[in-house]
Amino acid sequence: MPAPSDWVQRWAPLIAPGGSVLDLACGSGRHVRWLAAQGFRVTGVDQAAEALAPLREVAEVMVTDLEAEGPWPLAGRRFDAVVVTNYLWRPRFADVLSLLADDGVLIYETFAAGNEALGRPARPDFLLQRGELLQRCAGLRVVAYEDGRLENPPRCVQRIAALGPQARPDRIIGL
Repeated sequence: MPAPSDWVQRWAPLIAPGGSVLDLACGSGRHVRWLAAQGFRVTGVDQAAEALAPLREVAEVMVTDLEAEGPWPLAGRRFDAVVVTNYLWRPRFADVLSLLADDGVLIYETFAAGNEALGRPARPDFLLQRGELLQRCAGLRVVAYEDGRLENPPRCVQRIAALGPQARPDRIIGL
């Protein structure tokens, strides 16, 4: 299994100890397993039932198509942290942000424009445009933001760590 994202590992200390964490579009669960090992209560959501089955040992899992039309399957739920990596579905972005507790942490990392020259994904539907992640997270307190090229493997990404509007500012001291 691939190692957890360095971005997720770097900003996970912002999450309240023992807090509830949603890993959205979690795939095979590299972050679900790592976050659970850190003592968080994790919920993994993905449409691939076979990938989620082994995660039941360490987390709550939910098999659902996040891109389906109709009611948002996570409506009414709130989490101390929402983690999203390598996933973008613009029609539900506001719904994703609604899952974040008022003092919660958003850790988001996905592909950006420029990645089409390096590999997949290459369709504009799945690539953030310059500054888009910052714009979509307006109203949150941005702790860190990056927009550029990474290596190993080569890819263009945008990533953000942001706190909900009620988060205490002292949470970021020392990170």
